Amino acid sequence: MLKNKTIGFLGCGNMAEAIIKGLITSKTVSPALITASDISKERLAYISETYAITVHNKNFEVVLSSDIIFLSIKPKDTESVLSDIARTLMENSPKGEKVIVSIIAGKKTSTINEILNGAGVSVPTPIIRTMPNTPATLGLGITGYFVPSDVSEENAADVRELLLAVGEAVRVTKEDDLDTVTGLSGSGPAYVYSFIRALTEGGVENGLSEEAAFLLATKTVEGAAALAKRSIDDGKTLEELIKMVSSPGGTTIEGLKKLKEGDFEDTVKKALSAATNRAKELSE
Repeated sequence: MLKNKTIGFLGCGNMAEAIIKGLITSKTVSPALITASDISKERLAYISETYAITVHNKNFEVVLSSDIIFLSIKPKDTESVLSDIARTLMENSPKGEKVIVSIIAGKKTSTINEILNGAGVSVPTPIIRTMPNTPATLGLGITGYFVPSDVSEENAADVRELLLAVGEAVRVTKEDDLDTVTGLSGSGPAYVYSFIRALTEGGVENGLSEEAAFLLATKTVEGAAALAKRSIDDGKTLEELIKMVSSPGGTTIEGLKKLKEGDFEDTVKKALSAATNRAKELSE
């Protein structure tokens, strides 16, 4: 499917770099088939030297040479960048041959289409919207993505293959669901870091060195997540996993009592809802 297809990146920020690295490391796409542009010459030099891809100062050059184009820019730059590439897109993709993959937070596919139409693109442009998260930098990301009904399944499969290069991917059926994806997996790493910090500080307060407490905390979270995924795949529930650790009258039971007193799970749900609602506000 992806054989000899060229991939372009408008913007070379951290998430774009994570995807570029994943594509090359996994051998999904050859560096010779990847191009990128950015407003920072220093950033372009770094990306070029590190990944041996072709870089350009002008956005239209990336559009000209790419079959699939990642919009990896800041939300505030959306209109100016789309207006900048509209003519090239119209002239070189008259039947919507080129596919746009947006990783812009809070920008709906309809908004991107409206901007392109206003800039002179009169044909439907295939646009797939995604929400990756920061563990993608290690190839351990999870990306939610939405495919509008007017985008072909062939294009959807190509984009999914690219997303799998940096972790796993979940396709949602409604674009509004990406707001929840943003609140859960997009913002979720920060919740986990907060939990790790609390575990680390608690360990230090109870006599451990900071180095030992941090290692214990991070490996506990890493191992528990891996075991949860494998166990759920095997048919176990999270409640069963909790009970496996919670011997009657033991230490875990006492710790869980305190989490319950502090409405731990309810607080996490409220955090997710708050982030989701903010994502909806940004989209609107």
